Amino acid sequence: MNDKIKPKTLPGFMELLPEEQILFNKMKEIIRKSYEKYGFLPLDTPIIEDANVLLAKAGGETEKQIYRLKKGDNDLALRFDLTVPLAKYVTEYYDKLSFPFKRYQIGKVYRGEKAQRGRYREFYQCDVDIIGDGKLSILNDAELPAIIYNTFKNLGFDEFTICINNRKILNGLFASLDLEDTSTEILRIIDKIEKIGPDSVKKELLKNINENQVNTIMQFISIDGTNSTKLQSLEDMKIENDVFQEGISELREVLKFVQIFGVPEKNIKLDLTIARGLDYYTGTVYETFLDKYKDLGSVCSGGRYDNLAEYYTNRKMPGVGISIGLSRLFFQLTDSNIISANGQSISDVLVISMTEDYEKCAEIARILRESELNVQVNLENQKLGKKFKIADKLNVKFVIIIGEDEIKNDVVSLKNMITGEQTTMKIEETIIAIKNSK
Repeated sequence: MNDKIKPKTLPGFMELLPEEQILFNKMKEIIRKSYEKYGFLPLDTPIIEDANVLLAKAGGETEKQIYRLKKGDNDLALRFDLTVPLAKYVTEYYDKLSFPFKRYQIGKVYRGEKAQRGRYREFYQCDVDIIGDGKLSILNDAELPAIIYNTFKNLGFDEFTICINNRKILNGLFASLDLEDTSTEILRIIDKIEKIGPDSVKKELLKNINENQVNTIMQFISIDGTNSTKLQSLEDMKIENDVFQEGISELREVLKFVQIFGVPEKNIKLDLTIARGLDYYTGTVYETFLDKYKDLGSVCSGGRYDNLAEYYTNRKMPGVGISIGLSRLFFQLTDSNIISANGQSISDVLVISMTEDYEKCAEIARILRESELNVQVNLENQKLGKKFKIADKLNVKFVIIIGEDEIKNDVVSLKNMITGEQTTMKIEETIIAIKNSK
């Protein structure tokens, strides 16, 4: 009778093979270094929180996706993003923090949505946020595109576009046309313009609003040209609404400082159709697209919000932040063969013995590690051919071979697994050779 339990991973949860995990970790480390380069402080909040605290602002579909659990009398929940835990954190430790508070957090979040290919129930998010105490300069909004630019350059991408807009422009436009109540439906129709074209968008809009309103909206979404040309075109619309004009002013200032922060003009685009986070973002908004792989959708997004911690404190804490969904991005990039885990290794060298004496192997491995090299040592009684096959599977570039002659002459044989070249040398020379090849 077979009473073994068949091992299986739950749908919506990512597990990777070692070489895939190495590549994933490298991407995560690049993002971490990019965030720290801009002075963001590390933060790690609990995965499990008190449900009343975590769900203070949740509702609708979000609340349905929360993983909740009972432990005794405690009502607990798994965090569904990193923003709500941040709100709790800055409220709880307000007196110990310096504002503006710049933090980054890279961690897993949980959402009980329908598992789909590339969409997970457990996934890594990589967030940065700048939180103000009472107020927060608009210039902070200009630094975040610089972080996005630096991060994706370091990830190996050159051709990507950071799209930027300001929610106040859209809000002011709709207010000037007395369309605040139907703005969500209008934006849903506008969002289809690339699929169905401007003529079809206009026809759909005319089902809901009058011709003058439609003409103004079509004039707005047809604005094109350089970023400065678009800003001027917005001014030329002569929309007499304070919120609209404030949005233009903020965008102009942000775009000016984005370039001062070092983002090339070709990588930043004013996109008036971006309307993400209708109920959350209140100012600047961002979406980032890989130019050659636009079908992947936005790979980094975020924006400005008025009051992070309104459910926990009467203090007003405005903020601005961005997030990279790393698990989904990793899946998309590997699934599309944009990046490959093939050849990934954490070891610089594998040490193997041709004799049954492993003392020299252990000694050599210690010396190499003391020289800041990553070393695997094979201590198994296996045939030499099998040990080389293991080196191939591990994608190790170098193998150090120790036999009776090497022990006798106090040398090692270094084999390059890529070229097949094998050289006998002193351990000090070996260290230099390995380091010079990195």
